[in-house]
Amino acid sequence: MNQKRNYQKELETVIQKEQKEGRTPKLLLHSCCAPCSSYVLEYLSPFFAITDFFYNPNISPKEEYQKREEELKRLIDEMPMKNKPVFLAGEYHPEEFYQMAKGLEDVPEGGERCFLCYRMRLEEAAKMAVEKNCDYFATTLTISPLKNAQKLNEIGEELEKKYGVRHLPSDFKKKNGYKRSIELSKEYDLYRQDFCGCVFSKRERDRREQEKSLAPQNR
Repeated sequence: MNQKRNYQKELETVIQKEQKEGRTPKLLLHSCCAPCSSYVLEYLSPFFAITDFFYNPNISPKEEYQKREEELKRLIDEMPMKNKPVFLAGEYHPEEFYQMAKGLEDVPEGGERCFLCYRMRLEEAAKMAVEKNCDYFATTLTISPLKNAQKLNEIGEELEKKYGVRHLPSDFKKKNGYKRSIELSKEYDLYRQDFCGCVFSKRERDRREQEKSLAPQNR
């Protein structure tokens, strides 16, 4: 049986190695939203020159997408960091997400549809890392307790081989990373959404809320 990998320890090893060599490597960081990015940027910015890439065709409606994009830009502008990240907006083509999700609309959140969505966003990040001549690429998604960090890292490693740019291992929820992201969200008064971003996660959220509201009547 394979021993479960500690991606946080692997990340610390990479950082230590780069520090010993006196380098500040370039990192293309895929960001899903400002709250998830807050701790990740605080943690990584002393060690990397970060291009913060907002690419999330899964988010809808467009107003929600724009709100999250603006909040991320504001966070980068307001949060003091040793190496100030550069914000980079990806293209917004939600139809690509719907095409990818075809036939998987009713799969529960956290299943195959989500894995394909991880790959879609990470692949664009890997391509952009090559285009921007970055040393590494990574994603903020591993900070969420609802996201599968092992799967995200496995996809990242596959894309590393495909595109020839190093994937930075991560499990940002470790070392109280998720807790810190909540603290920073409060500190900067960030908009914290209560669903992943896609219509399917919103549908699940709405169903849970409805069940909750009906529960007392069934007692």
